[in-house]
Amino acid sequence: MNILGIDLGSIQTCAILAQKNEDGLKIIGFGKSKSNGVKKGAITNIELASKSIEEAVADAQMMSGVHYDKVIVSISGAYAKSVDSIGVVNIPNQEIGIKEIHRAVSTAKHTANIPSGYEIIHVLPYNFKVNDLEHVEDPLGMSGNRLEVSTHIVISQEVHIKNLKKAVELADLRVDNIVLSGYASSIACFDESEKELGAILIDMGGAVCDMVIHAGNSVRYNECLQIGSVNITNDLSIALHTPPKEAEKLKLNYASLMQNENSIIQIPYMGDEKRKNEVSVDVISNVIYARIEETIIILAKMLSDNACASQAGAGIVLTGGMTKFAGLDKLASAYFDNKAVRIATAKKDTMDGFKEIFEDAENSCAIGLCLYGGGYFTPYELDSNEKLRYKGEPEFVNKQIKQNFAIEEEQEDEKFEEIFQEKQNLEDEHEDIKKVETKKEKKASSISKIWNRIINQF
Repeated sequence: MNILGIDLGSIQTCAILAQKNEDGLKIIGFGKSKSNGVKKGAITNIELASKSIEEAVADAQMMSGVHYDKVIVSISGAYAKSVDSIGVVNIPNQEIGIKEIHRAVSTAKHTANIPSGYEIIHVLPYNFKVNDLEHVEDPLGMSGNRLEVSTHIVISQEVHIKNLKKAVELADLRVDNIVLSGYASSIACFDESEKELGAILIDMGGAVCDMVIHAGNSVRYNECLQIGSVNITNDLSIALHTPPKEAEKLKLNYASLMQNENSIIQIPYMGDEKRKNEVSVDVISNVIYARIEETIIILAKMLSDNACASQAGAGIVLTGGMTKFAGLDKLASAYFDNKAVRIATAKKDTMDGFKEIFEDAENSCAIGLCLYGGGYFTPYELDSNEKLRYKGEPEFVNKQIKQNFAIEEEQEDEKFEEIFQEKQNLEDEHEDIKKVETKKEKKASSISKIWNRIINQF
């Protein structure tokens, strides 16, 4: 199976083709294009966004030489919210199987307070309770007559989801799943110990910083800060009065928060690029540092106000294009209450492929999308199609559910056949009775006629 992961970002669109077989996952195609028609995670021009997707996918397919079987697309956390919900079901046979877990998670979905105009992207269970036994990691196979599940439900406005699907479909693709971008990045970057202890992932991208808190074997919180590396470019452009394209070059060339250089460079003047301005490298560094410091302060404030952050014993994992600034981890650690902070790229132990793709933090989300499509997600969840996913083996679960439903349908068909046959038998009996009654009526009529003739003779 070939899985196509598409990360439609505000600055660039990344497409990765991964092949799944009995040996695991392997990246076989990669493509990038400049994002157009997208602003701060939202599609503002469907046709332009579609062309960006088409270009990135074409490059990935040209590199791989194969076609895709499944398409997984990210959705920005800027337009996603969340609600928590609890589902409780009775277990008549006192044996908890996939069907019972599915019912419990579905019940949580149906009882959730979803605002009007929103659709569900993920239903993520983070705690199970069997009878009075709490904090059950996996209830499958356990005995009990009551199953309770606590879930974190990620939602987004219907219009954003429809626009995203339209942009993808216009590129002649069909969306199989939509995944929250921060969730996809966490799949790519977290190791098992971080999942077990709980960790915070912040994907610092071009226009937004997506945040998810992973605890209790699942995502417990998702939020987004609409600030990214493009804000640094804008700050440099305004402060130095130079064109944005020149400001972008300066940002990339002096991407260090630790340098202390007083050398003077010449840069083009905005509106008249032939005219040159002289500026100190130290000024450039100060502008970059100020914006990144402000971003980290706001993120730290968001975490300090969140109760789930205290469950992140493994600390904070930073990924995304904005993490390329040298010294960012040290600066962040100072503001994040001295929590452990590490800069992360996608783990290579779950996937093979091109080394340079894994080493670029900009690709974390797209790699995570491929991993999601390959079965690497939380132990249980209802996906964007409201299908149950389980322990990285969606084919197994869907097969089990289909088998269960097939058995139920077969039983219902047999029941219907019995009712139909019983009805047919009753109709046949009724027809026999009618025939007997008709014969009696005919016989009575004949006797009546004979009797009338006898009377008339006298």
